[in-house]
Amino acid sequence: MTQTPPYQVTDPATGEKVQTFAHADDAEVEAALAASTEAFEAWRARPIADRAAIVKRVGTLFAERAAELGALVTREMGKRPASARGEAAWCATIFDYFADHGAALLADQPLPGHDGARIEHLPIGPLLGVMPWNYPYSQVARFAAPNLLAGNTILIKHAENCPTSALAVADLMREAGVPDGVYINLFATHEQVAAIIADPRVRGVSLTGSERAGAAVAEQAGRHLKKVVLELGGSDPYIVLDTDDVTAAAEQAWATRMANVGQACNSNKRMIVMDDIYDDFVAVLVKQASAMTPRPPGDDSETAYSPMVSRRAAEALLAQVGDAVAKGATLHIGGELVSEQGAYFAPAVLTDVTPQMRAYHEELFGPVAVVYTVSSDDEAVAVANAVHFGLGGAVWSGDEQRATRVAAQLEVGMASVNTPAAEGPDLPFGGTKRSGFGRELGPLGIHEFVNKRLFYIQR
Repeated sequence: MTQTPPYQVTDPATGEKVQTFAHADDAEVEAALAASTEAFEAWRARPIADRAAIVKRVGTLFAERAAELGALVTREMGKRPASARGEAAWCATIFDYFADHGAALLADQPLPGHDGARIEHLPIGPLLGVMPWNYPYSQVARFAAPNLLAGNTILIKHAENCPTSALAVADLMREAGVPDGVYINLFATHEQVAAIIADPRVRGVSLTGSERAGAAVAEQAGRHLKKVVLELGGSDPYIVLDTDDVTAAAEQAWATRMANVGQACNSNKRMIVMDDIYDDFVAVLVKQASAMTPRPPGDDSETAYSPMVSRRAAEALLAQVGDAVAKGATLHIGGELVSEQGAYFAPAVLTDVTPQMRAYHEELFGPVAVVYTVSSDDEAVAVANAVHFGLGGAVWSGDEQRATRVAAQLEVGMASVNTPAAEGPDLPFGGTKRSGFGRELGPLGIHEFVNKRLFYIQR
């Protein structure tokens, strides 16, 4: 098992180490497990209306404090200030949704034909959430909101580079009235995470992260017969079949790709474009990339790009692009590190990618637009489904029926027509293949960690 990095804020623009926090010791982990287990009995017994009121208050505080919460994320992982504020505010809609609709979603379900039979939805106990750095607030919200409402208790192991935002969420939970032990943040090591998963008091695990982390957690959870939800990587296809306005279509694709500097699981990492509009489409992408400059502190303009999360992440992306170019891909613009120490990676447009290249099969988690040309709908589907990821996918066409036929053939957990991705607290999120399993958000998300108990009365 790899050694756990320190919990540390490092400015991604400069590489400067700003603030460091100690790992939890084993006594702290044991105390957290004991507190979470004890708190579960009282929390599950509270009327669901009481839990909903507290969950609602959490959402209110996220909305009220979006600016200060956003500033922490900008410092930790470089997110554009407007996006960081927006992420914190978006959490309010998630908590609101489950506070407003959770009771109905968890209501007993009668079984037709059996007068005395029903399915109940009951909390199962303490849960562990292993959270990512790219959306440090909204990922917590997607996991915590439905499970707090359902009556479970929460242990959070956050990404090592996001300690201040993790502590801010824990403080916010306390202020909202979440009882002691019901939500606990832990600066745990990898070894401690494995021990927590193995502990019989913990009843389930949710992880958002890399394939490698997902495989490790799933192996540990399986060994101990624990329910696990995995939201892993993606290399989402973004198929443009036709358009009356190539410029607008390409600008939309570029803006989607550059969200969070390309560091989103469901980003449109593979643009698949019909050959009759391909050249013009690529030209617009190159023009968009050429207009972007590194974002200095305080800048919030749309044409300024933020640093990636770390120098290490930027260097890994550089290696993937370099492999593609060395094997014959065309790098039209960008694709280089632009500072000696920081994590600024010049936005890139890459074409002529083939199966012999890493960029064809691997997720490019950063500001690189990979564009493929195809000559038929069937070829578009074949390219879209050629990778082992299956998170989301989008299909664009002025002919909705045509786009719908193509989208229906995508091997993904979320297929969208004429929109980059359908998003909302009431819309389930998750993938298939090596993008993971299980769902977050919506009516499916709240049912992942409940006991769907059959209750039968003979009459």
